[in-house]
Amino acid sequence: MLPTLNVNGDSLIVSRLGNWRNKLRTGDVIVYISPTDPHRRAVKRILGMSGDTVCVDPTKDELEYVQVPKGYVWVQGDNHSCSTDSRTYGPIPLALLCGRVLACAWPEPRLIRNTMEVVPGQFNKQV
Repeated sequence: MLPTLNVNGDSLIVSRLGNWRNKLRTGDVIVYISPTDPHRRAVKRILGMSGDTVCVDPTKDELEYVQVPKGYVWVQGDNHSCSTDSRTYGPIPLALLCGRVLACAWPEPRLIRNTMEVVPGQFNKQV
């Protein structure tokens, strides 16, 4: 998740209260249970919500689009060239989400903002 999070690890403040899943939106940074290893947690940014059509990998010559199924999100790391994410294992079920990242507490206290800018035709495609 470089440059948003450090390689050596950050201590994060994560929202897990109430109906936080209903308040998620594209660009939010989330914590979820890895679909490939249930003992591991991952942190990625939401690039697509249920019903959205997303470009699987905009760096490829031949673009492939997929529609995010109901009850799922599409996630990718901020460091696209070195990230294992939905491009590898597909959409993430909402049931695997643990919380939304609000801030970094240590080593450099800061808010984790939803800074995603959707570039038309690159990540999300209107259908």
